[in-house]
Amino acid sequence: MLRQRVITALAMAGLFLAGIFFLPLAALAAAFALVVAAGAWEWAPLAGLRGAALQALYALLVLGGCAGAWFLLPLGEAPRRADVQPVLGLACLWWCFALLWVRAFPGSAMIWNNRPMRMVMGLLVLVPAWVAAVYLLTLPLGGALMVVLVVLVAASDIGAYFTGKRFGRHHLAPAVSPAKTWEGFWGGVACSVAVATLLWTSLPARLDHLGLAAVVAVALATALTSVLGDLTVSMVKRESGVKDSSSLLPGHGGLLDRLDSLCGAAPTFTLGLLLAGY
Repeated sequence: MLRQRVITALAMAGLFLAGIFFLPLAALAAAFALVVAAGAWEWAPLAGLRGAALQALYALLVLGGCAGAWFLLPLGEAPRRADVQPVLGLACLWWCFALLWVRAFPGSAMIWNNRPMRMVMGLLVLVPAWVAAVYLLTLPLGGALMVVLVVLVAASDIGAYFTGKRFGRHHLAPAVSPAKTWEGFWGGVACSVAVATLLWTSLPARLDHLGLAAVVAVALATALTSVLGDLTVSMVKRESGVKDSSSLLPGHGGLLDRLDSLCGAAPTFTLGLLLAGY
């Protein structure tokens, strides 16, 4: 299992880096949209939409949300910060509600455990993450920023895994994900902040206005929402009675199982950079 996970992770990392550094913005946006659509395909059964036809329709709905954002913001033509920032702010507000629902689960299921609400939840998980990722690519050094986002999320995930395995005693959200512990959570946060601090020391001179405190704050918020993204999707899966969103990725489960942390982290990371004065 571990060997499968490593091979799959390396293949995904290679494809991601090749796309970031060799594809133009429009092609990357389209590639990310296809990934998000695949995530929507996997989310559809969690929302109660079973069968290929309904799953395809839901994936098209999510793609429509991405297309609308592409043209309305407009992400392909030097989007204005003033247009994108409110969208990112609303996405972060959504994750605040998700945090309350995760904390109150299973009691919170009475609010969202119906087909329309779970369809809306899928849209709120997937579309703002796509908007954040594409907008991030339009910023100076956008490709490098996208890599930093993925590295911070990976650092949080890896740090949480090893710290939790070694020191984990107190459950973080036992009703949602019994394996996660507070010790693992803080270990992941510390790992993410350490990586961000190391990256800050190598920032180019034109980014000297970004202080260490701002970088650490962005890393903290990114790590927190990456965990929240994971827990939110786990909550919906648990309520739906499934372990993995699919078996698409050997050793990893479904694509949504790999996207959940990034979906939570992307809007927070991007908004955090804007508020920090990037």
